[in-house]
Amino acid sequence: MYERQGRYADAEPLYQRSLRIRETKLGKDHPSVATTLNNLAELYRAQGRYADAEPLLRRSLAIDEIKLGKDHPSVATTLNNLAGLYKLQGRYTDAEAILKRSLGILQSKLGKDHPSVASSLNNLAGLYRAQRDWMRATEFYRRGAAVIARRTRRGPQIVGRGLTGKKKSEAVRSNHIFAGLVKSAYRLKQRNDTTSTTIGSETFQAAQWTAGSGAAASLAKMAERQATGDPKLAQLVRERQDLVDEWQKRDSVRSAAISQAPDERSSRKEARNFARLAAIDTRISEIDKRLAADFPDYATFAHPAPLNIADVQSQLKPNEALILFLDTEDLKPTSEETFIWVVTKTASKWVRSKFGTTALRDHVDALRCGLDFRGSWSISEGFSRCQELLKTIYTEEDQRNGKALPFDLKRAFQLYTELFGQVSDLIAGKELLIVPSGPLTQLPFQVLVTKKPNEDDLIRNAFTKASWLAKHHAITVLPAVSSLMALREHSKPSRATSPFIAFANPLLSGPYGTDKRAWERQSCPKTNSQPPEANSVVSVLGKLASLFRGELADPENIRRQYPLPETTDEVCAVARSLGLEDPDQATYLGDRAREAVLKARSADGTLARARVVHFATHGLISAEMEMLVENGIEPALMLTPPQMATREDDGLLTASEIAALKLDADWVILSACNTAAGESDEAEALSGLAKAFFYAGARSLLVSHWFVDSQATVTLITKTFDAMKRDPKIGRAEALRHAMLELIKSGKRTWHPAYWAPFVIVGEGAG
Repeated sequence: MYERQGRYADAEPLYQRSLRIRETKLGKDHPSVATTLNNLAELYRAQGRYADAEPLLRRSLAIDEIKLGKDHPSVATTLNNLAGLYKLQGRYTDAEAILKRSLGILQSKLGKDHPSVASSLNNLAGLYRAQRDWMRATEFYRRGAAVIARRTRRGPQIVGRGLTGKKKSEAVRSNHIFAGLVKSAYRLKQRNDTTSTTIGSETFQAAQWTAGSGAAASLAKMAERQATGDPKLAQLVRERQDLVDEWQKRDSVRSAAISQAPDERSSRKEARNFARLAAIDTRISEIDKRLAADFPDYATFAHPAPLNIADVQSQLKPNEALILFLDTEDLKPTSEETFIWVVTKTASKWVRSKFGTTALRDHVDALRCGLDFRGSWSISEGFSRCQELLKTIYTEEDQRNGKALPFDLKRAFQLYTELFGQVSDLIAGKELLIVPSGPLTQLPFQVLVTKKPNEDDLIRNAFTKASWLAKHHAITVLPAVSSLMALREHSKPSRATSPFIAFANPLLSGPYGTDKRAWERQSCPKTNSQPPEANSVVSVLGKLASLFRGELADPENIRRQYPLPETTDEVCAVARSLGLEDPDQATYLGDRAREAVLKARSADGTLARARVVHFATHGLISAEMEMLVENGIEPALMLTPPQMATREDDGLLTASEIAALKLDADWVILSACNTAAGESDEAEALSGLAKAFFYAGARSLLVSHWFVDSQATVTLITKTFDAMKRDPKIGRAEALRHAMLELIKSGKRTWHPAYWAPFVIVGEGAG
């Protein structure tokens, strides 16, 4: 523990004491002594004390060779450590010989596909990378990546084996191997351009292994069910997926119970939980037998492999370009950098940007400072971060006085140049399907600027003149490249027969309990009208901890949130755009916008019969919930609270409850704040509400990147559907682009991207 904290002076005497105890009690040539020698040597290596470390490693090696045999895996471990020491000293020839011996032992004793073999191959690749031997570095990275890929393909999500926990895939945990392959292969391509086509395609797939998107996995699970073509078989696949999810949760409960003190454990509860786990295992085995007989391709759908460039081109339309980003950290002697692959129907290109993970994070954070007041400026850490990046200050008083957020047009152009400048010819006139990585997942790409802003553009009222990316391209975000195949090849068209269903305007009475505007708008107006004046940026009041009493939400505190009466006009206008003569039949407003009602509409099939499902309400994300995340509080949508909270209805529709819904929707509209966010501050984007809706059966989502302006959101959503009504042939992404451009041109405050740019299409953005 001290070593990991860098407290080397505290760690060393403990290692030395441990060594003395083992030498005294077990003997100086015992294998446990060798283990402690290794630990102490690694401590010295971390401090640069190479002369002290080497004799310890050599003594450890000698003990293991005598006591365990020269071909024991423990010998291979010590050889790897010794080689690492030699590499740091520049003794590459010595290190190479030792690493090759270690690799031979591991392959012989553990098998060619053991993770230790992959690590050993990675060590050799790193040795060659340090020498700028790009040919051999690429070769060994390629071999190590192949081991991890084979292991991942045989992972737990295949017939006959249930999941044993919500861990990241082995490929994601080993993403440094795939990143090393990409970085080395790029240098090899530069040196020998004749291999560029082959290497470009190979690295395109390698980059996909590094991403473990929860949203992509949920979308793939939706495609699994759709791919069967048989509703009963699809129901069986869904049952298996739900059982696996239950198994994971119960397994966590079992682990937690075991870790408790004996007097705090309940043998009866543990026995019931254990019995249910056994029953789930039995049922999964029964389902697997049926799937193996009736759906032999299940394993392929359940665990999609990365797509090659030809696969992608077969799914793209002539007017589309797919763009994959991979941001990387430095691997000496290579620096941080980002790799970009662009694929169109007839061409592909692979380029590199000098911006790596750190630079991208700085640029994205700086741009968000000009877009999201609450998420960037209203907390002390965010304020200091924005002040540092923008060299300016923006206060709550500025916000109240209507001063525009300081969006940096120059930086938006600089980031566009780094990400798209080298491929602008390939994407010209195309709709963009973007697969972002790292910090880029937090960025709505439409706010990038394609031309260097002149001085006029830097004046507040000239934002309408900026060459926003949104003016040139419709943009869709894909959770993964494989999502393209899941949506277009494997997923069947929606069988939904109803155009629309919506839940909006929950009965909320404001912080003083006296605001009754929501009660006045529980039905659709006779015609589309100007929505009533709305609160500007509507967010959740008070500390989120106050919204809960134990595991359930507190209805009274939910009721005291700001009402959203304008959302009635939003969903009613959308209903009319979709051709509903009586919008009240499809809009659940006010008292009908309840969690229990929604679940009942899911149970009776009404929800699954709607092609568009629309939620216009408050969104709660776990990233806001501080320590509540650790206590299992999930992202949620706010609905009309009941008088008394129950597990069936407490006024909050959580991600788990969303995942249990039965949808067959082409599009789910999440007209709420920050619905693109992850499950926590550290989680990937789209891992919260978005992931749950994909799992439930959505093919595309409209989600937001920050705390949205309520009035601007109503206008943006209604104009998106108006555009689709005017021209049914345009897709969702193009319709959203039209709506954005109208807001930019409006001449009112909505010219600022904080108002027109928060929403993105995720999933299928075409028609």
